[in-house]
Amino acid sequence: MSDGAGRNGVNSAKGHGSPLTAKALLHADLPKRPSTVGSSIIQTQWNTRHLSSRTASDAASAACAAGLVAPLITILDRGIIENASGRSPLLTSISTSFRALFTRPHTFLASRPFRLISLVYFSTYFVANSIDTISSTLTPSPIAHTTSGPSKFLATSSVNMSLCLYKDSQFAQMFGAAATCRNPIPKASYALFALRDCLTVFASFNLPPVVAPLLSDKLEKVASKASVAQILVPAAMQVVSTPLHLWGLDLYNRPAASTSERIRQVGRNWVGSTAARMGRIVPAFGFGGVINSKVRRRLMTALEEPAVE
Repeated sequence: MSDGAGRNGVNSAKGHGSPLTAKALLHADLPKRPSTVGSSIIQTQWNTRHLSSRTASDAASAACAAGLVAPLITILDRGIIENASGRSPLLTSISTSFRALFTRPHTFLASRPFRLISLVYFSTYFVANSIDTISSTLTPSPIAHTTSGPSKFLATSSVNMSLCLYKDSQFAQMFGAAATCRNPIPKASYALFALRDCLTVFASFNLPPVVAPLLSDKLEKVASKASVAQILVPAAMQVVSTPLHLWGLDLYNRPAASTSERIRQVGRNWVGSTAARMGRIVPAFGFGGVINSKVRRRLMTALEEPAVE
């Protein structure tokens, strides 16, 4: 625009009784920038739809899974510890506990060992579910979305480890060697139990989503690859983690034993205890994980349906 045209524009504006100030002229000459505030708000908006119902669904699916797997885990955990301490052979302890479950179920389900196991696995499943809900809220993502990142591993392993350490100390004192049942648990035992639980949680919540795509597509005719990985991976990890468990128990049961004696003791109990721990891990993080995931997915999908209509 030439100077003359600019002056004419100003004079014309004055002639129509609409005086333009210098500030108004300055803003009139600048090109307008498109606003990005609206899009920024949309991008950072949290998905809080049905948040209280989603949290209740997390708890309900965790309770469902924990309630189904806790009886068997209680029986196997007691059997492993009584066998390692020499109190009772593994199969004898397991058969005795099953007899108590079927003949006096009210007593078994109200017992302290069962309540401890239920607490461990309800809390573990609930925290894992809560991490998924938090992730789908902050991202935002579909409310049935699941994660497998480090935050989930850290949260679930912290809760599972702390509760399992407490549970193991109580089980060792209830079912360990009679001569040491009132002794405190050695710190080295706690460290071995913690390492054992880290391996188990990692194999239960983080590895299955990684392993599942590597499995053969032929498995889909029988079960989903995700379900197969959820069952097989935690079970396979017990080959590595069971010696840690047995060594920690032996430190408690036989404080004065030599390293060579501990190696022989762990070797004697390794095969049977590994099979028993596979038997408890498959329901705990295999079937239990599948039940927890499927119940949660169904509940979350039901919450999403009104939004789709």
